Amino acid sequence: MTADASRPCCATEPVHVAGTTPYPWPYDGKLAPARLALVVTGWDEHWRAAVAPAGTDAVAAAVANIARLASAVDRTFTVAHPPLPVRGPVPASSEPVPPVGAIPGAVTVTAAGVDGFYGGPLAALVRRAGVDQILLAGFGLETTVHSTMRSANDAGLECLAVVDACVALDPELTPRTVSMIEMSGGIFGAVGATAAVLDALTASCRCPAA
Repeated sequence: MTADASRPCCATEPVHVAGTTPYPWPYDGKLAPARLALVVTGWDEHWRAAVAPAGTDAVAAAVANIARLASAVDRTFTVAHPPLPVRGPVPASSEPVPPVGAIPGAVTVTAAGVDGFYGGPLAALVRRAGVDQILLAGFGLETTVHSTMRSANDAGLECLAVVDACVALDPELTPRTVSMIEMSGGIFGAVGATAAVLDALTASCRCPAA
């Protein structure tokens, strides 16, 4: 998406993503495409396979939401990671899950660990782009997404986990993973949903961040 010069700047009007918990995101009410990036973690074949037991419908729904988010933001980064260490039997999926495809316009990077910022160029690319607001999505809500979010938060980036654009390796852990993000008033950031993010981006100011 490119900035629409015909839209008036609305910098004096706070814009938050509706329904985010545990606080209105972003905290300063200055949602701005110039400050924002979508980071999609676990975007490779072995992590797609790792979340396959969650089911075809869950994976397809998350992929569709990731595509919607990517089409609404100015920059998207997809992150590939080393294969998930196998520490026990891996349940097989009862249904085939479509392979990972390219996201149009996305910059693809490779991390050296579960954290998307570890051992790769993501941190430098985000800083070079002037980004300080991060939307997080991808395969491995409780692993790649969560670890990358914590690292981004430590680096001073304000993070929103878009939960319906994520797939957990163990769906039963989703409520606990969300709760960890929400602790202490949002110790790692906030949690939201795709539709609300898209609505907020529509209302946001299409002019450079102050």
